[in-house]
Amino acid sequence: MDPTRKRHIRLVVALSAALLLASALVYTSFSASSEAKEPSQLARSANAGQSYELTGKVAAGSVSREGNTLLFRVRDRNGSNSVAVRYTGAVPDPFREGREVIVTVRKQGEIFVGEKDSLVTKCPSKFSNEQNKSS
Repeated sequence: MDPTRKRHIRLVVALSAALLLASALVYTSFSASSEAKEPSQLARSANAGQSYELTGKVAAGSVSREGNTLLFRVRDRNGSNSVAVRYTGAVPDPFREGREVIVTVRKQGEIFVGEKDSLVTKCPSKFSNEQNKSS
């Protein structure tokens, strides 16, 4: 077989494999992601036992501890609704009342139970509207 023809065949096979792998990566990325829901959305439509990503702000005066368990309420960004969360796991240092969080939860009765080590605290932006108003 001609060496030039072999190189062309190898190139086509390598490019085909790369395209196939890239397509699989894109498909997996989009199918695995789920949109985070606010408390008002979960209060209306959450099914017991199903996993959801909950996002919102930690409600003022709602944070307490029972041993290793952290209890708090997450409210909508506009402050209209909130849900109770029971969480066990690593708590990020910037976690506090008023801070925006994302946590993976499952509904159990009237409370949402956070999956261990799924709590993420969003850092406030230095370009947020509240800070721009005070300038």
